[in-house]
Amino acid sequence: MNQDLEQYHDIIEQLKPMIHEPEFSQILAQVAGSVPKQKRFLLKMELKRLARPCTRLIDLRGHVDGKCKLYEYENQEHYLDDMAIEVFERQVRSFGEYTVGVYEAVLNTENNYRVMHKKEQQASSQPKQPDNSTLPVSRGYLAPIMPFGEFAQRGEERMNYSMSVELFTENNKSMLATTVDLSLSGLKLKISKEHRFKAGDRLAVQFRGLEHEYMLDNRQGVQYVIESIDRNAQDQRLHLKRLFDTLMPSFDRFLERFIHGNKRRYKVNMDNTFDAIHKKTYEQYYIPNFTSIPVYIDSTDGVFKPRYALANDCNRQDIFYWNNEINDLKLGYLFSDERIRQCLTYPKGRQETYLYAFHHIKNEKVYFYSASHEELLANPNLHELFLSYGSRKVSWRVYKFQVQEVEPKQSHRPLSIADSISESVKRQNQPPTPRLMSRLRHLSHIALLTNVTDESNTLCFQKLPLNRAKLPSLKVFGHPRNRSPENIQVFRFKYANQRRESRFMLRSAVKLKVEDIIIEGHTEDISTHGIKLELKTFFHKATDSQVQLSFPQLQKVTRKYDLSKLSYQVRHISNERNVLHLSVLNDENSSATKAFFEELIKNNKNKLKAYRDEEDIPGIGEALRNIYANNVPNVAFFIRKEGTKFVPDATATWANQNRLTNLLSYQAPPGEFNLLPLFEGFNGPMNFVQHTLSHIKPHQRPVMSELFVAFDPNKNSASEAIKSCYIDQFANDDQRRQFIAQALEQGQFIALKIFLARTGRPDIDRLQSEINYVGVYAVHRAKQLEEKLWNINGVGDIVDITDLVMSRYTFDTQAIVNNYERQLHHPQKSIEIEQLLNAE
Repeated sequence: MNQDLEQYHDIIEQLKPMIHEPEFSQILAQVAGSVPKQKRFLLKMELKRLARPCTRLIDLRGHVDGKCKLYEYENQEHYLDDMAIEVFERQVRSFGEYTVGVYEAVLNTENNYRVMHKKEQQASSQPKQPDNSTLPVSRGYLAPIMPFGEFAQRGEERMNYSMSVELFTENNKSMLATTVDLSLSGLKLKISKEHRFKAGDRLAVQFRGLEHEYMLDNRQGVQYVIESIDRNAQDQRLHLKRLFDTLMPSFDRFLERFIHGNKRRYKVNMDNTFDAIHKKTYEQYYIPNFTSIPVYIDSTDGVFKPRYALANDCNRQDIFYWNNEINDLKLGYLFSDERIRQCLTYPKGRQETYLYAFHHIKNEKVYFYSASHEELLANPNLHELFLSYGSRKVSWRVYKFQVQEVEPKQSHRPLSIADSISESVKRQNQPPTPRLMSRLRHLSHIALLTNVTDESNTLCFQKLPLNRAKLPSLKVFGHPRNRSPENIQVFRFKYANQRRESRFMLRSAVKLKVEDIIIEGHTEDISTHGIKLELKTFFHKATDSQVQLSFPQLQKVTRKYDLSKLSYQVRHISNERNVLHLSVLNDENSSATKAFFEELIKNNKNKLKAYRDEEDIPGIGEALRNIYANNVPNVAFFIRKEGTKFVPDATATWANQNRLTNLLSYQAPPGEFNLLPLFEGFNGPMNFVQHTLSHIKPHQRPVMSELFVAFDPNKNSASEAIKSCYIDQFANDDQRRQFIAQALEQGQFIALKIFLARTGRPDIDRLQSEINYVGVYAVHRAKQLEEKLWNINGVGDIVDITDLVMSRYTFDTQAIVNNYERQLHHPQKSIEIEQLLNAE
């Protein structure tokens, strides 16, 4: 890029998506209005140059600090690293095709050796800047709070239009105001702050601006009532709702024609639609990537029963952990009426507990054991025995169990635009069918189950004494096989990143051959084009490797097909390298492979269990998803990339004030959270977020870590009030316990479980109606919003596990209660937390 235009880099990036639009010149004049006319012409020429199609191949091998691989785009073969691929795809979305601008952007990524060398030279030639280390660091970690599902739906279009009106109060007091926007049944006005109004006041409005221009005669005025008032330092905005006490058909016809004829000229007000697209996109990022299991509780005749669970690709393995030896789901064991009632006895916002569980396998049958924190306290003789023995089992699990009230009507999520826009919009705005609502009408709560098991808490429990002679007494926590739990139906909300076909659970022996090595294992699920299998030993090759599979058990059921040495390609490998996702490799035998599995599935549909993508009642998966999105009890957070750094972009929660939200609200303005504890530790920046997002790929299960926070909000600065440390930064458990004790003396201790995943592409298809609508009136704003949302790189969950961690490190119940209710004003101790964190 010409050096003279470098200062306009942001404007150029903003205008790239609009270069091919008919109104480009108008948008350029609007966006670059402050740029001198001559420079604006140069900007236009530069954008035209960048938008020219390009055919040059890119090979970055040896030119970037990253591993390059073959990347194909429209039959062209490039060699790019992950950062370059990300830039390539983002720029192609901006320009709509491979252009000169795409080529140049890929050659100038942050990790390009030439770019890095140039920056080093510039840095060395610049004078030293003053030390800014004393400046507040928290501002860079602020992120707005966006409760999912909270946006306005309009029953009709609202047009931006400014004109003078005269208002008359019920006492016939007159005053002047200016319209901001208007619709058939509503009006928004701007008026001086000197006038006093309250919600519920009635006003008569005379449209003086329309009377002068259109000879409108409406002497009695149009009746409105004040719905709400927004006040600021300059003026106040009145939101008015039309009253139809007196019919005014001629005025209604005029206003309808006036809006319809002028809405393209004056623009429809679409703030609520942009807000809806924004929030819905974040939901689309979050729903496929949370690891918790929402279980929907039915309350009938005073008895709580689990009915449904919402699955995604990240929580599915936690759900099917509760499958027995014949693949019957026994998840209902955890959700007894007694456990739910116990949680509901606690104050709102703290209706939670912790559950501990493990399997015992005897005679090839699975026996499930579980206990809540309260149940273990009620059995003090078995408390340590259960934790010590269970934690030694491979199947050991620790869960956080949260209960929250819900309402079935939250299942309805209409679009933000009116039915009158089109028949398609009207159909999408229809409420759920009576048949669907009859299945949801008794839902009263969500019980959220979050697997927080990790090596640290498991090792702590394993240190407890184990008296094997007493093991038979643990039967009290066993779930009898002759008493089946409540059946929980599992549904999966369908989003864009789903598989192309249904998968069916099937466990069958398999032999995998790679090179000259044969590895035994068994299938987990099958489909026509792919397979998931678990191996007895780890897989040593890389993704995209070609392997051969033989199915000795399945071969016994067919003579028509040869099921040996079938060719597959490895698409995904688990972190433990023993679970593989494979797809059929297209070779001379692929048609036979697909035909066999297609025939197997077709002939055994009654026996094979599908992951519940096929709903017995259409729309129930989406309804359950909407209910959960309106009741997220933890804090979801979203990360975007700025240059080479990952920074907070937004947060979402429906939680009321609690220990976690108090921490995140520290030094944050209303409507925002401060994510400083995740990024800044005592010794400076912590790299959990940066390292994780740099090394994981989209659709991988979220990475989990534990964060310890010493919090004293009575301090004036963030560096003094918040001292964070990830658990792996401590040398041993003694240091961890000492950190907790010190935090309790100086203020409050908070432990958080941080889950973090890479985002895939947003499900724009589900937002298409609203995107098309805003594109009619403001195509450049729609493209800017879409580009912004494409730049979200990470999504995660923050879960408060303070009570679990304190219990794990042997703090008693009273200390745990005191920590929650602490007044947070304590004298300083001579041994500071800084010394502990600096300890070797």
